[in-house]
Amino acid sequence: MRRSTTGSGEQKFESWRSYIALARVDHITKHVFVLPGIVLAWNLRGPQNELIPLSLLLGFITAITIASANYVINEWLDRDFDRHHPTKSSRPAVSSDLRPAIILFMWLLLAAAGLMSAWLASITMLGIAFAFAMQGLVYNVCPLRTKDRAYLDVISESVNNPIRLMIGWAMIDSSSLPPSSIVASYWLGGAFLMATKRLSEYRQIVASHGRDLLIRYRLSFRGYDEVKLIVSCFLFALLSSFLLAVFLIKYRIEYILTMPAFALLFAQYLSISLKPDSVAQRPEKLFREPRLILSVSLVVVLCIITTFFDIPVLEPLASQHYIIIR
Repeated sequence: MRRSTTGSGEQKFESWRSYIALARVDHITKHVFVLPGIVLAWNLRGPQNELIPLSLLLGFITAITIASANYVINEWLDRDFDRHHPTKSSRPAVSSDLRPAIILFMWLLLAAAGLMSAWLASITMLGIAFAFAMQGLVYNVCPLRTKDRAYLDVISESVNNPIRLMIGWAMIDSSSLPPSSIVASYWLGGAFLMATKRLSEYRQIVASHGRDLLIRYRLSFRGYDEVKLIVSCFLFALLSSFLLAVFLIKYRIEYILTMPAFALLFAQYLSISLKPDSVAQRPEKLFREPRLILSVSLVVVLCIITTFFDIPVLEPLASQHYIIIR
């Protein structure tokens, strides 16, 4: 009898652990994309309220809980597709017998916690949080389910990037939003990251299991091939870099010196995505790539230097000049 009770307890523990795994707590590293919003708002606008520590806490709770709510419905609604993936087939939603009612309760609880935290922070944060939650529905739930459509899947998934930027911004200044140039650059930069993820998945799964299985795993791959994915990576990187340059020149000309480091970062990430079994398929593990971390560190150092040191010789770059031939 004692063994039976223990076994039942272990089974219940395993069951609850499967439910908790749906929230992907290990993906918390993705919220590093909130930090630039905090830094930019502090640098360009300055703190606009006296409760910054509380605002920071509520902002991160908002980002984490709503992202987890989106992950819950993502894993549950993808379970019939993930069973065709070489590694995702072991996810709890695929391998465990989970109850839909508990899944729905988890999503409601996490989304409500995120929206409540956002409401306590500011009305601006609440609007951003609502958009974050809606993105999860548009991306995952039929009849829209944008993840099943080529290109639209990348564009809609990468909306999470500017949303995280705006969450960080609203922690410091809830009376405004970031400039449209940096929001669009962040969005397209996220599209680049998602396109490289698709490229890595395409190359690996087609080589090992064939294109038919890849399409059964993710329907959007019907509209992709390797060339299209590579071209889309370049397109998103170029557009993101252009808009980033617009922002840098407009708000502080010294920041233009960081552009080579940003270009190197794009190149480094594309290089990583082309490796076999690339970590680009698991962005939460990117901190294990030393060269990428070095590139990110270079960007950070250059941003700090160009923030605190004026370089007057760069001022003419922001105005019209011509080379006159006499």
